Amino acid sequence: MMLRHFGLATTLATTLALATPAHAVTELQWWHAMTGANNDVVNKLAADFNASQSDYKVMPSFKGGYADTMNAGIAAFRAGNAPHIMQVFEVGTATMMSATGAIKPVYQLMKDAGEPFDPKAYLPTITGYYSTSKGDMLSFPFNSSSTVMWINKDELKKAGIAEIPKTWPEVFAAAKKLKASGHETCGFSNAWASWVHIEQFSAWHNVAIGTKANGLDGFDTVLKFNSPLHVKHLQNLIDLQKDKTYDYAGRANAGEARFGSGECAIFLTSSGYYGTAKGTAKFDFTSAPMPYYPDAAGAPQNSIIGGASLWVMGGKKPEEYKGVAKFFAFLSDTNRQAKLHQESGYLPITKAAYEKTKADGFYQKNPILETPLKELTNKEPTENSRGLRFGNMVQMRDVWAEEIEAALAGKKTAQEALDAAVSRGNAMLRTFEKTAK
Repeated sequence: MMLRHFGLATTLATTLALATPAHAVTELQWWHAMTGANNDVVNKLAADFNASQSDYKVMPSFKGGYADTMNAGIAAFRAGNAPHIMQVFEVGTATMMSATGAIKPVYQLMKDAGEPFDPKAYLPTITGYYSTSKGDMLSFPFNSSSTVMWINKDELKKAGIAEIPKTWPEVFAAAKKLKASGHETCGFSNAWASWVHIEQFSAWHNVAIGTKANGLDGFDTVLKFNSPLHVKHLQNLIDLQKDKTYDYAGRANAGEARFGSGECAIFLTSSGYYGTAKGTAKFDFTSAPMPYYPDAAGAPQNSIIGGASLWVMGGKKPEEYKGVAKFFAFLSDTNRQAKLHQESGYLPITKAAYEKTKADGFYQKNPILETPLKELTNKEPTENSRGLRFGNMVQMRDVWAEEIEAALAGKKTAQEALDAAVSRGNAMLRTFEKTAK
């Protein structure tokens, strides 16, 4: 009898096990381009989300620099194995927008998944960059930043520079003093050459990079950054490069290490450099707004965002999209956004996170992190400072940097270099325009 009951119980248990399959976790691939301290931030966000629920598992994967990550994602989509989420830098926006079928617009994603989503809850200076003209958000803002000027306060003091420079002439003068006081290889420098000296420079001075509101109002835009002000600025850099009062540090951000090491005491790069600076600099440092030419009408205007957003790739299952939507809702949490901003230096993407950070008195103790927010909101944006959206922008940036490098090497005049950058860029825009229609 005991054996019969045991057999019955075993049969019943087996039947129940078959009727109730083991809980399957849906994996979500997230390809990104974050390195160093910011890579740690990405991994922590994924781990926290995974621990907060048991239905989905976000799996971050570093795919190289921004351009490498975007190219890998596009190639993977064509091969039918794209990630669910792909981090794309801001200048890849037009390319992603034109890739019909390759993306799932965020506004549609959140609506389909039934997740709470209010575009007006996000900072408009950020969302405007990633939205259609109707205000529909196409991608999810993630690590937004702006260009700031990083300052080694200890070295400025040693060189007898009493105040942090505000204008370009003041930067040039300070750099000469720094060079005379021992910084023989670098008075000042920057990363992301075309971003700093063309894109942000133009917005900050309220001059056009291109027509049609820098491409935001149409792909049939024409480049215009060979103006007298642009030429004057590049000529100044050429002249100062000769004795390393200015010393070029490359197209991407590898040169940022020159600030952390103490070699360059004035360095223009992303506000998102904060986490790395905090972990590497052995001196007292701060950030200041970008310099401007005081004789340029209306300057300074406002800066535009850099950084990247998260694009949702097309062709995935509804259940997978539901998980991505939940992850985005998780990222939008006010406390989480405030903490992310305070630890990484990237901007808070929601109004509530910014207000919470201010209300907590964080900026009084850490004014360094409010610098990019003050730049972005310095004045109401104009057609020249709303942002930019150019097709083939990733490739164009290389062309622009190539021409800047030729000028700095003495192979071209400032005017010749910028004329060539504009001409070559316009040819690339026309090619893109044909494929985007």
